[in-house]
Amino acid sequence: MTTKKLQLGILASGSGTNLQSIIDACEAGNVDAQVCVVVSDKEDAKALDRARNHNIPAFSFNRKSFESKKDFEAAMLKCLKDHGVELVCLAGYMRIVGKTLLEPYTDNMINIHPALLPAFPGLDGQRQAWEYGAKVAGCTVHYVDDKMDNGPIIGQVAVEVKEDDTVDTLQKRILEQEHKLYPRCIQLIAQGKVKIEGRRVKISSSS
Repeated sequence: MTTKKLQLGILASGSGTNLQSIIDACEAGNVDAQVCVVVSDKEDAKALDRARNHNIPAFSFNRKSFESKKDFEAAMLKCLKDHGVELVCLAGYMRIVGKTLLEPYTDNMINIHPALLPAFPGLDGQRQAWEYGAKVAGCTVHYVDDKMDNGPIIGQVAVEVKEDDTVDTLQKRILEQEHKLYPRCIQLIAQGKVKIEGRRVKISSSS
């Protein structure tokens, strides 16, 4: 009996290393999901090349080509819907998601952030932690809501900040954990083990 795979749509603005980790995990059979489309707001995003290298449809939408953010997001939404996307995964998508895109995917849109939320939301979470003098940094996968880096938390991994760390070395170690955590959280959702109760996310241990 073939298990139905969760259909993923990835939004990315940059190099797409988290996208690559998701693609690799899906192709290896470690995640019961399939990346069915990749969408970017940057036509030169390396993430698009990564998708095409795996024969995954890839599209870019230039915000300046649309009169409003609503029109811009409506075009992206149509692309996601046309490809049957069930779960939207933000992987280095550098725009705030508006309600046009968010509402149709309420509780079905997730993001990864390079800090232990609620600490250090926004840009450069790794640098924020390092400059603050935190002893522990890390990464978080969470649901997307209408506030920045605010939605219910699915999973987190802590990364020690070493005495000789620079921002770059800390960022690299956090990224290594991101590549493991994101596919793992997607698999939990694909298995139906994730339930949102208010601000809490309950993870079922049953198979």
